[in-house]
Amino acid sequence: MCALIFMSDRVKLSNEKEINMELLTFWMLVGFLFAAYSVIANDSVQTLGTWIASNNEKFNWKVMWGAASAVLLWALWYGWYSYGGDISYGRLNKIPFQEIQWYHACAPGVLLLLTRVGVPVSTSFLVLSAFASTFVLEKMLMKSMMGYAVAAVAAYAIWMIVSRLLDEAKPVKEQHKNYWRIGQWITTGFLWWTWLSHDMANIAVFLPREIPVDLMILISVVFVGGLGWMFSEGGGKIQQIVLEKHNTRYVRSATIIDAVYWLILYFFKELNDIPMSTTWVFVGLLCGRELAMATVTGKEKFKSVFPLIGKDFLKMMVGLAASLAIVLSIHYVIAPAEQKVEEPIPIENSE
Repeated sequence: MCALIFMSDRVKLSNEKEINMELLTFWMLVGFLFAAYSVIANDSVQTLGTWIASNNEKFNWKVMWGAASAVLLWALWYGWYSYGGDISYGRLNKIPFQEIQWYHACAPGVLLLLTRVGVPVSTSFLVLSAFASTFVLEKMLMKSMMGYAVAAVAAYAIWMIVSRLLDEAKPVKEQHKNYWRIGQWITTGFLWWTWLSHDMANIAVFLPREIPVDLMILISVVFVGGLGWMFSEGGGKIQQIVLEKHNTRYVRSATIIDAVYWLILYFFKELNDIPMSTTWVFVGLLCGRELAMATVTGKEKFKSVFPLIGKDFLKMMVGLAASLAIVLSIHYVIAPAEQKVEEPIPIENSE
């Protein structure tokens, strides 16, 4: 009788484990799909937005989708091969893999909603905040604030010079158009790869740190499909932020923006392995550029520039507030017992 009861308990325990594993797999899948869509629909416009805006009339969206997908697949598989199955390029070294719970999957779900209404949310904050400790989140915030400031100051200085040397609104000479077009495709390719090698962590956080080949193939299909949907929509809701800015539809302006953004992003990517908000860097870049062009143009321009910059900054703060709300809720309300603080190991003196 005791043996039957013991076996019955083991069967119940086994069934409970199977249910838990199914739930964990389910939330991992939901979180991955939400994060993949949000990253492609939200953050990818930072790198591809000006390229799309200045090439929409010249090339069919399927041609641009194919070019962007080639770089995407290279970045994805190169990272997987170079980092032993880890597609995050080592960005998750300080955020170890965790069992995916419902509240982890909710983070990209919130990002999905904000993306659909055109809010330029920091995916790194909103997604990684659900996994990171408050210490890591603080480092991410400091690095992102530094990125915003550096991008704004650098863009202001660069466009103060550029605006005096050439008129970006003036049509490019016919014999120079191909050179600018080739230059833009090259700079966008480098920028797209650099951005992917950084922001891939926002999706990889839902996946095992060593991904098998069959799962990599599935991930590749999901990414390329999502990218194609984004191109078919002309960039999605966030693309409007790019189109609102001065001359972003012109190939010459787009090339300069992409080149400056790539150099700034590459610098911070190589600085350390702490993730940061590339959204903040991008918005800071556009902010500095608009202020520089307004300075050169005259005081009248400032009347239209400051409301535009203020609106973008306010949207960034909305995203940051949502990120902080998520991480504080997880750490202190939803699962406070799971957030362990490592105590320093005391050193015993041997006398």
